[in-house]
Amino acid sequence: MKILLIGVAAFLTAAAATATAPSTPTMRFEPPSPTGPHRIGTVALHLVDSSRTDPWVAGHKRELMISIWYPARQTAGYPLAPWMQKAAADRYLSDLGIPGKVVLGLTDGHQGAPADQRLGRLPVVLYSPGANASRSYGTGVVEELASHGYAVVTMDHTYDAAVVEFPGGRVVTNPKGEITDFVKAAEVRADDTRFVLDQLSGRKLPAGLTGMLDMNRVGMFGHSLGGASTSWAMYTDKRIKAGLGLDGAVLGPVAKAGLERPYLVVDTPGKGGMATNPTLQMFWKNLRGWRLNLTVNGAAHNSFGDDVRLLRKVGLSEEELTESVGTIPEKRALAFQRVYPLAFFDRFLRGEKSPLLDEATPRFPEVTYTK
Repeated sequence: MKILLIGVAAFLTAAAATATAPSTPTMRFEPPSPTGPHRIGTVALHLVDSSRTDPWVAGHKRELMISIWYPARQTAGYPLAPWMQKAAADRYLSDLGIPGKVVLGLTDGHQGAPADQRLGRLPVVLYSPGANASRSYGTGVVEELASHGYAVVTMDHTYDAAVVEFPGGRVVTNPKGEITDFVKAAEVRADDTRFVLDQLSGRKLPAGLTGMLDMNRVGMFGHSLGGASTSWAMYTDKRIKAGLGLDGAVLGPVAKAGLERPYLVVDTPGKGGMATNPTLQMFWKNLRGWRLNLTVNGAAHNSFGDDVRLLRKVGLSEEELTESVGTIPEKRALAFQRVYPLAFFDRFLRGEKSPLLDEATPRFPEVTYTK
């Protein structure tokens, strides 16, 4: 049985192949606006791990790009960050064969805006995207968390991500086109996560964030391969106190070893979910801490990030859309993204017990609970 790990790139490539005419109007994509009380700042950081040779491209030290999203004190005079940096976006759309058909717009994060130090130390959440995707693809969920008082760190895993832009406009992509060794990728991502946590703890951060990140309250979530990376990173690094996998597989030793910390499995009724995936079933059985499995009926693999909106902009057929994002309406998919990750991290990083995680609710009739 095939494990679903591939990101949105395959569907965008299909859109390019089936797009009808060059005169098709340009579509503008922007992630959904957050609903929390705080304005958002964001900063990007270039990190180099001098202790590691890059596992994908010989002769280089491992280097990463991350972004930190956080509640800002004031945002006037600080420009909105693009959903994807320009050089990366141009390369990405060109590689997919859809330049000029989609405009990748702006986020609600203000670049370099000063952090709101009145909030004290912030719980930290890490985000790992799907295979062959980008840290941009979780922006909607990430901004929602930041607007509610979290510092959220998004990671591009170089040569695994579809495209990464480094300072000066240098752009790198996967030299083989896409990741196919998912076990290796998940292990590399776990190492990346450890390194990022070390950097967050041990360096001066911009925008007044130094000293604001509470490294005793760290959670992590990811979509698809990012979900597998989350559980593997938790297995190797106990600093991560709670994990959430959004339609993610489980790879590596964590499936048999399990975890003693809280874990939320979100899946779909399709292939790769709890009902049909033996490895995920093994992982579930070996979870020794708080656990919950939420199945989102009507959703499909790409219903758990910005994909659910982006894919409606690129000219997919109804059949392709259904395969990718299911039959769940966009508004319902976004509603799930807004409230469930927030409720999970509120419970385990802040000690705020939302009843949303206790039992099924008429607010979300499409969500099935298994404990």
